[in-house]
Amino acid sequence: MITNPLTSKRPDNLGIHDGHLADCDDWHSSVSSEAEDATHHVDPIQLGDRTPAQLMKRLQTAIAGCEQAEVVTATDTYLHAECHSPLGFIDDLEFFWSEDDGVCHVRSASRLGLTDLGKNRARVEKIRMLLEGWGFCD
Repeated sequence: MITNPLTSKRPDNLGIHDGHLADCDDWHSSVSSEAEDATHHVDPIQLGDRTPAQLMKRLQTAIAGCEQAEVVTATDTYLHAECHSPLGFIDDLEFFWSEDDGVCHVRSASRLGLTDLGKNRARVEKIRMLLEGWGFCD
């Protein structure tokens, strides 16, 4: 795998801030279940009859099975993974169980570039399909 020095630095806005994932900004390619505009919005993941901890463990399995990805942080309510492209670009993938909203919010964001050719949205939907196939989503 090629490492691109321009995209290897982790953004400082990752994680949970005031009970939310970072916003999608206009100049990076990203999607988020907390975004209000149609360009960036994806649906959150519904828990069904599972616990947040069970969902986070299953998300780790899904990510390992469909991405050139490395889980960086994993707790019972938050997961961050770095997804690597063959050209060395890195996207950040985050999941956060929001007790207040009763859903698992998701955010996938490119670190560099104005377009991702739909890769972030496709990644989230692929993981959602895997979870549904395993009976995890409503």
